[in-house]
Amino acid sequence: MQPVRLHLLLVAALCLAWLACGSEERTTPQAPAPTTPPVAAPAPPAASFRVGEVELGRGVGADKRVSAPATSFAPTDTIYASVATEGAAPSVSLTARWSYEDGQLVDESTERIAPTGPAVTEFHIAKPDGWPTGRYKVEIIADGRPAASREFEVR
Repeated sequence: MQPVRLHLLLVAALCLAWLACGSEERTTPQAPAPTTPPVAAPAPPAASFRVGEVELGRGVGADKRVSAPATSFAPTDTIYASVATEGAAPSVSLTARWSYEDGQLVDESTERIAPTGPAVTEFHIAKPDGWPTGRYKVEIIADGRPAASREFEVR
């Protein structure tokens, strides 16, 4: 009976081998998994734009920087604000809001800039018949957000 057992074991082994080999042929080929395009890395953040120094004075040079710094002015002076900015932005709305003592609005003007690095923007106010004496303030607003302010006096 041993030859029959050996024979059965041999037949069983062959069947298993045949099934194992045949299973590869019977499986349906899988379509390649759809590849998703690689996600592009986010663009590096642009150098963040920020308002730097705000300088007041009685005049500005060709570079728009204050040439005669001051914080106290005569009633007939033209008052300049030189606003230094840093960084880059495709478009920034830069506003100078000038106010008198209790917050009374004196003047407001806006410049649209598109800086690609350090820049200077100039604002000024003038009143030929003279400014009332007292304390004033200029607020610099970048895209609707307060960015800097400076106080000054007219004597």
